[in-house]
Amino acid sequence: MARNIEIKAPLADLAAARAVVVRLGALAHAVEEQTDRYFTLDGEHRVKLRTIGGGRAELIDYRRGEHAGVRASEYTVSPVRHDGLCAVPKSDPIVVVRKRREILLWDNVRIHLDTVERLGTFLELEAVVDAQHDEAACREQVAAVLAALAIGEVDLIRASYAELLLARSLGAVGRPR
Repeated sequence: MARNIEIKAPLADLAAARAVVVRLGALAHAVEEQTDRYFTLDGEHRVKLRTIGGGRAELIDYRRGEHAGVRASEYTVSPVRHDGLCAVPKSDPIVVVRKRREILLWDNVRIHLDTVERLGTFLELEAVVDAQHDEAACREQVAAVLAALAIGEVDLIRASYAELLLARSLGAVGRPR
């Protein structure tokens, strides 16, 4: 499994955040319409089928605790047939998340500026742990982006978009207790 260090935070102004990360040296990579269908939401283990722009599809299997704002995630991304039917359980998804995702790249950090249907606008950072970037280096990169955006630990969300949608009716927001 691959590993990254990631965060999620609400953002009031995507354009202002874009300008800040571009000043850091981030480069525009892609804008995607994504639909994530969650089929397993079991503790730290999650499985989702992502379709991008109604075309490409991939199954994302990941393990991530939600106890910290800056957290490690282990994941596998597997391409699947367009309809995805060969790769997922024969059941309805637990929840469906639809979003517009702008992706910028800064070294090994994927910066996502997301507009999520029924939830609002968010920042996600994924610093990929690799041969040149150990976990400590990735945490430093994430901290640098958060500092540039004036986002503190208290602002970070400790939940997936799926969990936020599921918890919405209960009033839970995925923040520290």
